[in-house]
Amino acid sequence: MNNLRESTSSETFGSVSETLTNIFSDAFAQLGLRRELGKVVVSERRDLSDYQCNGALSGARELKQNPRQIAEKVIEIVSKGKEQEVFSELTVDGPGFINIKLSDKFLISSLQFLEKNKKITPLPERPHTIVDFGGANIAKPMHVGHLRTTLLGDCLQKLCRFLGLKVTSDTHLGDWGTQMGMLIAEMRHKFPNLPYFKPDYTGPYPKESPVTIEDLEALYPEASKRCQNDKAAMAKALYETTQLQNGAPYARALWQHFVNVSIKALKEDFAALGVYFDLWKGESDVHDRIPRILEKLKAEGKAITSDGALVIPLKDPEGKEEIPPLLLIKSDGAYLYGTTDIATLEERLEDLHAEQILHVVDKRQSMHFKQFFLAARQIGMAGPNLKLEHIAFGTVNGPDRKPFKTRAGGVMKLKELINLATEEARKKLAEMRAASEYDANERESIALAVGIAALKFGDLMHDYNTDYVFDLEKFSRFEGRTGPYVLYASVRIKAILRKAKEQGLIVGPITAISGIERELMLELLRLPDILYLSYHKRMPSYLCDFAYDLAYTFNRFYLQCHILSEADESLRSSWLGLSDLCLYELETLLSLLGISVPERM
Repeated sequence: MNNLRESTSSETFGSVSETLTNIFSDAFAQLGLRRELGKVVVSERRDLSDYQCNGALSGARELKQNPRQIAEKVIEIVSKGKEQEVFSELTVDGPGFINIKLSDKFLISSLQFLEKNKKITPLPERPHTIVDFGGANIAKPMHVGHLRTTLLGDCLQKLCRFLGLKVTSDTHLGDWGTQMGMLIAEMRHKFPNLPYFKPDYTGPYPKESPVTIEDLEALYPEASKRCQNDKAAMAKALYETTQLQNGAPYARALWQHFVNVSIKALKEDFAALGVYFDLWKGESDVHDRIPRILEKLKAEGKAITSDGALVIPLKDPEGKEEIPPLLLIKSDGAYLYGTTDIATLEERLEDLHAEQILHVVDKRQSMHFKQFFLAARQIGMAGPNLKLEHIAFGTVNGPDRKPFKTRAGGVMKLKELINLATEEARKKLAEMRAASEYDANERESIALAVGIAALKFGDLMHDYNTDYVFDLEKFSRFEGRTGPYVLYASVRIKAILRKAKEQGLIVGPITAISGIERELMLELLRLPDILYLSYHKRMPSYLCDFAYDLAYTFNRFYLQCHILSEADESLRSSWLGLSDLCLYELETLLSLLGISVPERM
C-alpha cells in the first residue's frame, strides 16, 4: 500500500491527494502520457466518489483516442498495481472522469496513524521567510485599518512555522521622516521650556518621557494640521527632521521617547489580539545605510537625476505597461518609502539571509510594491531565487461600503473594536444561556474568547484580495460559517472527552466505519492538503472554510452517534478516537487563525 508518509518521515502524515496523484501519474506515464495528467483532487460530487482524476480528457486529445477508453486503461493499470488496496472502487463517469472511492482499510489505517502521531509532514522546500505586517506607526494608535494586515500577517507567520519554515516577523515601524520632525516642532511650539530646547543645556536629558502615548496621539493630528495650513510651520518641521536625521542629541532624545512610549502601547494592542513579532525594526534602523546605497546606484548609473529628484527608471519586463520610476530622493532632499524599502531589503538579505519576503500591505499600495520589486531586480539587489510578494488585501468596510468607522464618524481604535466584539459575544452567550453557571471571571474570559473568534474568523474567512463589510452581529452568531460556531463545536468535543475520562472510558483506536463516520473520516484526511493549499495560495480563508466544514460534519456525526451512551465498547472507543482526532484538527486550525479554545462554554 502506498504510504502517506513514506516520502518524508515515518512519524508525519502527508497529503492524500499527493499520494493518489503519484499512483495515477505512474499509470498515465505507462500509457506514454504526461505525468501531470494524473492529478487527483477531492471529488466535486461526494455522493459519487471521494476523489476524482480528470486527466483522461486531455490524454485522449494527445493520443486521439476516446477519453473513456483512456480512463479505463488507467483504472486497469492502477487496479493491478501494488496500491490496489487503497481503493474500494474505481469507475468512469461522463466523458472520462475517473471516480475514486477509498477502501475502508486505507481510511482506517491512515486515521489510526494520524491519531497516534498527530504530526503533519512539513513542506519539502522551506525558505527563510520574512513576514512584514502590522503597519504600525509611532505616535499613532492602532485602528480598524490595521486589522487585516495584523490578522492576515499573523496567520501567515503561524502557518509558515507550522509547516516547518524558518520565519522572522517584523512590524517595520514607521518611525522616521517628516512626521517625526512635525512632532518635535510641535513639542517645541507647545513646551519651549523643556530642556531639549534650551541651547545651553548640556545634558544628560531626562530618562522619563515628557509625553505619554495619549499626548502623542493628540499632538500628531495638531502638528499635521498646523503644517498643512502654515508654510512656516512646515519649514520648522523640515528643520527638525534634518536635525533628527543628522543626529542632533536633543532631537534623538525626544525621538527615542516617542518610540519607547509608542512601542509599549503598540505591544499592548497587538497582545490583546494575541499577536507577537520577532523584530520591532523601523525605518530608522536603515537610515545609515541609505547614503552608501544611493552613491553606489548613482556611480553605476542605475539611479539618475530627473527634474531635481533622484530616481530609478523602470521598465516592465513584459513591455505591457509604463511603470513610473521609483523615487529615491525628492527635489527638496527628502527620502521616501522607496528609499527605506531598498535599504531594508539590503538589511534583510545581508543580516537575516532572507529567501522569501511577504509584505502584507493594503492593495492601494500595489503600484509602490510593483515599482519596489522591479527596482530591486533591476539594480541587482534581488536575485532570481529571492521571492518578493505583496499580499495586497482589501479594506474593511461599514454597511455603507466605505471604510469602517465609529458611529460618530471617526476611525475606530482596535481596542474599541475588541470591546465591541466582546460585548456582542456577551449578548450571544446570554441568549444561549451559555456559561451562566460559571463565576464572573470565567464568563468574561469566555466572552473575550468568543469575541476574538468572531473578529478573527469574520475577517480571515474572506478572500484577502477583496473588500468586505464588517458585520459584528453576523460574525458573532453561533450558527453558520462563523468563529463562534467552530469554537462551540471544539468545546463540545472537549466536554465529551472530559466526561469520557471521568467515566474511565477508553479513547481509540479508530476502527469503525458507517455512513456519517465515513464522511467525518474523509474530512479529517484533508487537513494536510488544506494546510499546503493555504500556504501556497497565501489564503487563510481556506483554513476557515475547512474548519467550518469539519465542525459541521462533526456536529452531524454527534447528533447521529450517541458517543458516551453507546453500549458497544469497541464502537464507543472508536468514536472517541474519532472525536479526539477531530479536536486536534479543529484546535490546529483555530490556533493558526489565532483563536484560542476555552475549556468549556
